[in-house]
Amino acid sequence: LSVPEGDSNDSPSKRKVVYVYSPQYTETCDSLSKVPNRASMVHSLIEAYGLLQHMSVVKPRVATSEEMAKFHTDAYLEHLHKISQDGDNDDPQSGDFGLGYDCPVVEGIYDYAAAVGGATLTAAQCLLDKRGEVAINWAGGWHHAKKDEASGFCYVNDAVLGILKLREKYERVLYVDVDLHHGDGVEDAFSFTSKVMTVSLHKFSPGFFPGTGDLCDTGMGKGRWYAVNVPLDDGIKDDRYFHVFTSVMQEVQALFNPEAVVMQLGADTMAGDPMCSFNMTPVGVAQCLGHVLDWHLPTLLLGGGGYNLANTARCWTYLTGAVLRQTLASEIPDHEFFTEYGPDYSLEISPSCRPDRNETKQLDKNNAIRHV
Repeated sequence: LSVPEGDSNDSPSKRKVVYVYSPQYTETCDSLSKVPNRASMVHSLIEAYGLLQHMSVVKPRVATSEEMAKFHTDAYLEHLHKISQDGDNDDPQSGDFGLGYDCPVVEGIYDYAAAVGGATLTAAQCLLDKRGEVAINWAGGWHHAKKDEASGFCYVNDAVLGILKLREKYERVLYVDVDLHHGDGVEDAFSFTSKVMTVSLHKFSPGFFPGTGDLCDTGMGKGRWYAVNVPLDDGIKDDRYFHVFTSVMQEVQALFNPEAVVMQLGADTMAGDPMCSFNMTPVGVAQCLGHVLDWHLPTLLLGGGGYNLANTARCWTYLTGAVLRQTLASEIPDHEFFTEYGPDYSLEISPSCRPDRNETKQLDKNNAIRHV
């Protein structure tokens, strides 16, 4: 499991990478009930592999309500703040704001949202200030939140906030989403503009959340054709996924010519994820990421889904190594969460033997439709 051999540290071609982290930020993100302690597991493994020394570690700041209001409505933010103070699950208004079933109200949820939003804004600002060519916030990437409602475990759409921050300097920003789920909140936010193109590869089948992202969803008004959706079926593996990804991204890059990129790298596509849908490994996702990084544009990398916590940490650690062009040993180093990686204690994720339900004919047809 090797990443292309590393350039020496003083090589002029070495990428400047910013990694947004603080102990307090990680602790705040650990509190998210759907992925408890995931932020710590990811950071601990990255640290155990010695990758921090190859990056600029930048402490995130907390987003102000004014900054979050660049996308979210005042009414939503005020309600989130109000219920967050006492963890009030019985407020009758909460349902109107998407709070409840898959976005439970817990004490401090507003502070969590402000922390995640602020971390992605910090990462974007580092790109604007040229402190790095790539900026990473693995605890971000909450792409389902809408301007006035929480959705799909997402209380703040930090991806949208990051894109808006980059738009202060860059005319055309590209959003690329390889999470298992459709990046609906980000697509909705920019569906009427030609300044932001959204590209989402995701599982699309009846009853699968969020139910949007069909091939024919292409944006509206001035944003027509600036939303690209690539619906996929269960079981897809690295090689086929990479083929589809590159064929789409070559077109996107040629037609849109982005000046900056935000990429959401949800790890729920991995083999072994409880979602039990795609059959990917970190190697395949790293190839897709490498294709985008080869454009040499300011690039903001975000996390997202990933519900097998050990595999999510494996994936994002491997991707961090790929960004830094560092080869990582197969054996998981000893660290705080070492026991979570049994029984094999290795960095690899092996695909399962599930069949690939994606037919080549259908994928080719989808590609042909996109080219019309």
